[in-house]
Amino acid sequence: MLDAPPHWTTVLAVVILVAVIAMAVFASQIAPFEPTKLNPAMRLKPASSTYWLGTDSFGRDLYSRVVYGAQVSLLVGGGVTLASVLIGLPLGLLAGWFRGFDAVLMRMMDGMMAIPGILLAIAVVALTKAGLVTVIVAITLPEIPQVVRLVRSRVIAARSETYVDAAMLLGTPATRLITRHLFPATIAPLIVQGTYIYAAAILTEAALSFLGVGIGTEIPTWGNIMAEGRLYFAINPWLVFWPAIVLSLCILSINLLGDALRDRLDPKMKGRSP
Repeated sequence: MLDAPPHWTTVLAVVILVAVIAMAVFASQIAPFEPTKLNPAMRLKPASSTYWLGTDSFGRDLYSRVVYGAQVSLLVGGGVTLASVLIGLPLGLLAGWFRGFDAVLMRMMDGMMAIPGILLAIAVVALTKAGLVTVIVAITLPEIPQVVRLVRSRVIAARSETYVDAAMLLGTPATRLITRHLFPATIAPLIVQGTYIYAAAILTEAALSFLGVGIGTEIPTWGNIMAEGRLYFAINPWLVFWPAIVLSLCILSINLLGDALRDRLDPKMKGRSP
């Protein structure tokens, strides 16, 4: 029996995501100008054959800045997703298996989750020097408890399975039980959760940059492009709209892809909210 063809929303999500990735990888080839090149004589120009999306208040080409902004967003999203999984996965495995460790760790995770993620990220950035690595660390911290709780719940559910009881009766060491029998049960939900973390990280980075506490304006990001454009919103609203549109499409495509992966990896969850 053949699998059902992918839904049109999934195809659309993949097309948009591939386009954004290509935009980031080939930015130097498809951007006609350097994103940081100043040209005060051409400030706030409308869209034309030379400047496809117009120019900002410093005469910089808006199209080139939006294209290069994809690099930072995808890098931050990938870095946060990888870091949160690498930290949260082993902690979740240990918490699900060792009850004493679970009692202590989960209280720490509950404390972290009590603080809004954006506020925790702002606090971390404010206490350190703003930069790409700092932003990744600041966004990763609020995501770790989500991964820990997800992995822990899967491990606890798997512990009640017959094959785990049989392995324990055979005297299988705990490390082997965790790595060979419990870890595989977490792979599918982690893949799905990773897509949501990726999208959330991109949105949080844009919010931090928009608020002026993220990556410096010397590096174009969708967030700081919108932050600079809001001052001239009444004159040229497209300074905000274009990066906002690309940001929204990127996040939407990742979330739609996550929903498709969830339905494919766990058909019982089809149609439910994540």
